[in-house]
Amino acid sequence: MNQSIHRFQDIHAHAVSVQEWNQTYSQITAGSLESSLMQLTSARCHVFREQINQRVVQHGEAPKGRVCFAVPLAIPGAIRMQGREADYSSIFFLRGGEEFMFHMPTGMDMLAITFEREFFEAALGDTASASEIQTLLRQPVIKVPPPRLAECRQRLLTMFSEALVNEELGNTQARERELEQAMLDELLVLMTDPACDRRQRSGSSTHSFIVEKCHRLAMSETINVPSVIELCQRLQVSRRTVQNSFRLVAETTPLNYLRSVRLNGVRRTLMSTPASELSIGDAASRWGFFHLSHFAAEYQELFGVLPSQTKRAEEARAYAA
Repeated sequence: MNQSIHRFQDIHAHAVSVQEWNQTYSQITAGSLESSLMQLTSARCHVFREQINQRVVQHGEAPKGRVCFAVPLAIPGAIRMQGREADYSSIFFLRGGEEFMFHMPTGMDMLAITFEREFFEAALGDTASASEIQTLLRQPVIKVPPPRLAECRQRLLTMFSEALVNEELGNTQARERELEQAMLDELLVLMTDPACDRRQRSGSSTHSFIVEKCHRLAMSETINVPSVIELCQRLQVSRRTVQNSFRLVAETTPLNYLRSVRLNGVRRTLMSTPASELSIGDAASRWGFFHLSHFAAEYQELFGVLPSQTKRAEEARAYAA
């Protein structure tokens, strides 16, 4: 079993360090970022705990051939998973290969567990309530009884923490399989609790749809960036509706959110290309920033550093070496 503990001051370095996941993270709130990522990886399971001190939106694809659960450990603000509102009595579920968008509030603390699909399906098939669990798993956000979730959360966290700090626990295949099975059993038992509503249905909200549609447009039309008014016209909704949607879903304004998403795009571009191949000005223009002095000020306000202080690809490789 492989164990790792890392701390980051950049959300993009954090995102690419999450094993198996194809995703991007965008920092929405301004200020220096502090995050931690703790991971356990075995043959049939990957568990990680991430804590991030800024509001972040995650967008990507769940690992193929896996089923993915997430258990919030702390939710200090508005949170949306696949357009559904969630709270402290929720767990999240994604199937392998499924595209997702997750709005993570400032100070979020979460434990995520992915299982090999065949391992999960075999265990599910041995469960008396398999059909009821399958019904629940049609939802990306599953509401479960708070007292039972609190117990499950504590046991999962204890198992994870003990395995993370005690290398001897992961030295044998038998111990590794025991840990995989124990974590899976906790989640299956949680979803078979008699107090769990089997008929729950939570559709994506209109507010979430608007934010996610605007997010995708900002990512796809990076040079000719649509204004907020143009977005309202395309979506055929009022400016007030758009403003309310961003306030409820992301706790910010449309202008700030979309600018932040594009600034994150510039940062990823800078970090993935050598300075000799792409200038800061060219990277900024790819994301619709053409006034470099304004761009530099906005970049520094969001990330706490100037574009020129961002580690480029060759610098990052030299630093790692």
